[in-house]
Amino acid sequence: MIDIHSHILPGIDDGAQTMEDAIVMAEAAVEEGITHLYATPHHRNGRFENERASIEQEIERFKQELNKREIPLNILAGQEIRLYKELIEDLEQGYLLPLHNKVNYLLIELPSSSVPAYAADILYELILRNYHPIIVHPERNSEILENPDLLYDFILSGALTQITANSIVGNFGKKIMNFSHDLIHANMAHFIASDAHNTTSRGFHLAEAYEVIQNRYGIEARYYLQENAEHVMKGESILIQQPSHIRKKKFLGIF
Repeated sequence: MIDIHSHILPGIDDGAQTMEDAIVMAEAAVEEGITHLYATPHHRNGRFENERASIEQEIERFKQELNKREIPLNILAGQEIRLYKELIEDLEQGYLLPLHNKVNYLLIELPSSSVPAYAADILYELILRNYHPIIVHPERNSEILENPDLLYDFILSGALTQITANSIVGNFGKKIMNFSHDLIHANMAHFIASDAHNTTSRGFHLAEAYEVIQNRYGIEARYYLQENAEHVMKGESILIQQPSHIRKKKFLGIF
């Protein structure tokens, strides 16, 4: 399996705090069946700043440690970028890190409680520059939960989405789990990733999530999502399925 979103690099954000924490995560990833793992530390989220050069340096240090301990996990460089007004300028300055330099996928994080008014403009500017923004964990954004058409419009404009494995299996609660499945059913999910921060409260659960998807939607849905992660790693474009609107559910039969 390929996991495009994790916080395994030690000591630089709210993921692994020490090298030993990171090694424990790496061993858990291998045990789960993950062969390639993107290390995507937070950038510009109000707490952490991790620019491209520093991430690439930490990646090499971590790879050396994995090789020394003979842990068969391929680590790839990435970045979880909080949406901010100067994003395009920083991208042009080389501070931001795509998941692949040929087909430029970028992990874009929205604030947890809102969608900024400038979000559509930034996403449009990225797409105009031949970048592929992947909106991470939209199922945990309060405003999108209440108004899924916001996400629908972003997807129609060319944005992609990544749902978190923990959301699919219910570890963030029933409401987020149900909405995650609504997104999958409506073709508004293009990737599944762990967003793992540790091996306890925020573990991988990627294999479990894929099993849930296969049981609920069939093997084709699982293959589609897994192959999309492979396309990212190979620098290939993905097939985007036509999204559909999510109808607001009734409460006790009344809107």
